Amino acid sequence: MQRKIYHGSSGIVRTPKFGAGSPFNDYGLGFYCTDNPDFAGEWAAGMSSDGFVNTYTIETSGLRVINLNSPEYCILHWLAVLLSFREFDADSSEAYQAKEYIRSAFGADYQNCDCIIGFRADNCNFWFAQSFLSGNISYRELNDAIRLSDTGRQFVLKSNRAFDRILFNGYSVAPGSEYFPSAMARERKAVSEFAAHHAGSKGKTPGDAGELYVRDIINERIRPYDSRLIY
Repeated sequence: MQRKIYHGSSGIVRTPKFGAGSPFNDYGLGFYCTDNPDFAGEWAAGMSSDGFVNTYTIETSGLRVINLNSPEYCILHWLAVLLSFREFDADSSEAYQAKEYIRSAFGADYQNCDCIIGFRADNCNFWFAQSFLSGNISYRELNDAIRLSDTGRQFVLKSNRAFDRILFNGYSVAPGSEYFPSAMARERKAVSEFAAHHAGSKGKTPGDAGELYVRDIINERIRPYDSRLIY
């Protein structure tokens, strides 16, 4: 299957390099792309600077692609991968236990994959994840917040095999005057929708239907495919 993908950057990237970038990105080292050119533009542009949307095609047949948004995974699998690369504050013993338990119980076999598809941990999504680990929001609220945030799904090349398949098709300019306000509006929308959902949860407690908190997941040793994790 041939897939069209976009990479937002401050420069033109004709030949993506395997092993380049930061190991502390959402899914570690890799080349971060998206299926949506608008998201790539928002990720590329700054408040007072333009960026570039680089366009590629990649043949994915025969590649091992892990899609963290598919039904076989839940939002805790996504969080477990983030915990392997991103630095989260463990501001309590509960938060530390949560990090360790989720990483061990919900780890995805990403080490041997060629590509990963998953949500982007932008400022909002990272804050939602941190709030869940600190016990301030429930699993349902985390799940809803991430899926409603509409910050785009990343398509990340992780292996030499994947890099061998990617072909540069050109680029377009992403004006900061257009894309930076769009990114800020998307972030405000995510926060507003989360606030509305959170207000609707007031009065509910752990034990109510769908109101699992991280302490419940740890104490009950909840594992993947538990029916309470499915929405």
